[in-house]
Amino acid sequence: MHIEHVAIWTFDLERLRAFYESSFGARASGKYVNPVKQFESYFLTFDSGARIEIMRRPSIAARPAAEAAERAGYAHLALAVGSRAEVVALTDRLRAAGCPVVDGPRVTGDGYFESVVLDPDGNRIEITADRPI
Repeated sequence: MHIEHVAIWTFDLERLRAFYESSFGARASGKYVNPVKQFESYFLTFDSGARIEIMRRPSIAARPAAEAAERAGYAHLALAVGSRAEVVALTDRLRAAGCPVVDGPRVTGDGYFESVVLDPDGNRIEITADRPI
């Protein structure tokens, strides 16, 4: 058994697609549109085969980034980029582009080297080296 994909609601589908493509090298599927349900989505695929589905429907309201703090439910998405140097380089690039960096880069208590950033909708993303130290 494996996780097939993780889905994230967004109020700006194209902005979130572009963020994951440019920041993490995801490749977007063709856009799926269901006009009856007023639903649109993309599947974003990473080199490893992992996938995220990003979805939009007008009834899903925007959530301010200030509300993106810890809460019950979805906590974060962890994306392994390889080495410590790659974690630092990507974090620096995202910070320079105006992406909020919440924490790190640092070694966590359980031995991971990571940083935590927020995507354009305020979802937490852990950028990690491949394996704990």
